[in-house]
Amino acid sequence: MSSKPIHRRAALLGLGASLATPALLRAQSSDAFPQNEDPISDQHTVQRNISSFQQQNWQDHFDELGIGCLLADVTSRAVHYWGGDGETYRLYPSSVPMSEELTKRGYTKVIRKAENPSWTPTANMRERDPTLPLRMEGGPGNPLGTRAMYLSWPAYLVHGTHDTRKIGRQSSSGCIGLYNQHVEQLYPLVKVGTQVRIL
Repeated sequence: MSSKPIHRRAALLGLGASLATPALLRAQSSDAFPQNEDPISDQHTVQRNISSFQQQNWQDHFDELGIGCLLADVTSRAVHYWGGDGETYRLYPSSVPMSEELTKRGYTKVIRKAENPSWTPTANMRERDPTLPLRMEGGPGNPLGTRAMYLSWPAYLVHGTHDTRKIGRQSSSGCIGLYNQHVEQLYPLVKVGTQVRIL
């Protein structure tokens, strides 16, 4: 048996580690991103855990880097970007469509970009919510946030949002949403013609 005394610091560290273990296990659980959720309007703000992001490699999704590749992973609610230089990589949490019916999967590309974009709700959006405006100019309250990257699929975008509660949730009508500060980091990296896959 050791004759060394137990120091208070060691005892506190041991206690802290034992208390943190249940929280670490909860953070790694598979229910961090439930598959079925109520609409965002019916929910309270929650924190989402970056530990549920799945690591991705561009080679698993694209034949070549080209000028860059963007992958939106709907399951883990994350956007991955690989730059054409072979070194640049970014990973951001995202919002995803509210339902599988609104989710379009497959390959597309960025065809246009806009700063402080205006927003025109689609006919389906206005049918679901007749109070929506016909058009909204860019600025606070605009659902497209401060930057938008338009895809070759009509009405599908990767864009920012002023409503930070939406990130990490099934909360969009088909688009992939990012925090404004993240879309502003990504926007100058993504060139028109960048390959996109919605997975």
